[in-house]
Amino acid sequence: MARVARRVSDKTLLRLIGRYLRAGVMVEGVLQPTEVGTPQGGPASPLLANILLDDLDKELERRGLPFVRYADDFAIFAKSRRSAERIMASVTRYLTDELRLVVNQEKSRVVASEEFEFLGFAFRKSRATINVAPKSVDRFKRRIRELTGRSRGISMERRLSELRSYIRGWMGYFGLASQLKLFDRLDQWLRRRIRMCYWKQWCRPRKRRRELIRLGVPRRQAIRHARSRKGYWHMAKTIASGVGLNNAWLQEQGLLSMKTLWAKLAPPRRTA
Repeated sequence: MARVARRVSDKTLLRLIGRYLRAGVMVEGVLQPTEVGTPQGGPASPLLANILLDDLDKELERRGLPFVRYADDFAIFAKSRRSAERIMASVTRYLTDELRLVVNQEKSRVVASEEFEFLGFAFRKSRATINVAPKSVDRFKRRIRELTGRSRGISMERRLSELRSYIRGWMGYFGLASQLKLFDRLDQWLRRRIRMCYWKQWCRPRKRRRELIRLGVPRRQAIRHARSRKGYWHMAKTIASGVGLNNAWLQEQGLLSMKTLWAKLAPPRRTA
């Protein structure tokens, strides 16, 4: 509040902000007091956090340190481990003594650029190529497994609609990564997940045979696959599934291609 008061002289506005900070938050229907900090998720919290951390930005600029910051997550770059450790100690003291903030020691560390992850991205090799961090890929796959779970009793139209929304948002964020091969592999895996869902939906052999024949699979091959007792995941990779439920047909049903989205988002200079 002292830092807000440097620029804001209106006492009514200052009181309003103070009341906002002390109003408390609802946690599972129960009002909890906010004795320290700003209510997480509140509309004024990012603004107030930036006002406070603006002093940190100016201090790092004064020291001539290259850095990036997104909200309270920031990285400072140094040429050697020794320099990085010295900078980390001094910046920690500044945050603790001057801004009276608590530094998360578990998340704060000195690492080489190859081990560095920031906002879900990783930076590889000497040229710091932008990649999707492995943890982000794992979270993506976990969410896709939820959306394409065989036990979900929803229509394929709704399932594909939910997938489109999620994939568009995910690619809108991670599409700047230079990983065409990764997106191609994820596309293949995603198509197999969808074929598995269709195979589960066509639960009876007669319906499976009819649908495969309708999609252009030879009759003898369609009968053999329809009678198969192998699991859904295995059948999703069979020749009949690939011929009948081919990539073009899945696209017609509304399945987005991550590779195609990447090509639209990628600047011309980027390579895989």
